Amino acid sequence: MDATSGGRQVLRILGLDEDEERLYRTLLRLSTASPAQLAHQVGWSADRLARTLDALRDRGLVAPAGAESDPPLRPLPPDVALGDELLRQQQSLESARRRVAQLTEEYRAGVRRHDADHLVEIVTGADALRARLRRLQDDARTEVLWFCRASPLAMPGPENVEEFAALARGVEYRAIYERELLTEPGALADVEKAVLSGEQARVTDVLPVRLAIADRTTAVCPLVPDRASGAPSAALIGRSQLLDALLALFDSHWHAATPLRPGTGLPPADGGPGADERLLLSLFVAGVPDKSIASQLGVSRRTVQRRLADLMTLAGVDTRPGLAFQVARRGWI
Repeated sequence: MDATSGGRQVLRILGLDEDEERLYRTLLRLSTASPAQLAHQVGWSADRLARTLDALRDRGLVAPAGAESDPPLRPLPPDVALGDELLRQQQSLESARRRVAQLTEEYRAGVRRHDADHLVEIVTGADALRARLRRLQDDARTEVLWFCRASPLAMPGPENVEEFAALARGVEYRAIYERELLTEPGALADVEKAVLSGEQARVTDVLPVRLAIADRTTAVCPLVPDRASGAPSAALIGRSQLLDALLALFDSHWHAATPLRPGTGLPPADGGPGADERLLLSLFVAGVPDKSIASQLGVSRRTVQRRLADLMTLAGVDTRPGLAFQVARRGWI
């Protein structure tokens, strides 16, 4: 739809018919004209012209007729004439929006009372679960929350390309990673790629469940494997007190988890550790063992220990617990 057709639709909403719009636009182009000149421009009869001019005068878009027998016609500014109508339209739309929201909530309340099965849907099988997780992210508009445990059941990190598409369209991602997951080969590189694309990541020792929540309205929570087939199963949970509990669970773990800040290659702005050191500190404070840190960073264990010793010197402490305290106090991660 081009700008001209869009403008026509707006004027229709404000009550102008096709003749009124055409005549007003013609008069805007001419600035001033006699009735005869205007009739010639649009190719109308005198009656049609007079009828349309009267309508435009009633709307305040053409100056009122004066005492002269054939006065010049002049357009009046549309913002004054149509502003009140536009405000009334906005108020009507807002009232309609509130009414739709109220009716929607009444519908959901009715569903919760009379159709509890609608709130929880069981999904069985790795392929079906993977499809649900993809759709959850494709449909997300504002926020996706993740509990990422070690050994994913259906969607390993490298396969989750939907996250990058969602991040690109402005969806906020917050992910909490289980410490053990970061010891898996290539896991840290996957997390770093996501964070550099906009994901907010934190690390914790152990997560209670696997979990994904989109827009605080829908959650996917894997259950025990199906007893007959051994295939993974999950609950798809809609708005309910159960979803509220899962949101509270995520928020509590988020506040307690350690921020993970992969290196960006940028120099430090505050005299503190550089990007690579901040990544090392994120893993250190999260409790990842030196050997696993070395493996993820592609260096030796001795190098990790030396770099941590250098950071202790920078922080003015001589113990690892003291370093962890200074990292938190100074906001290094």
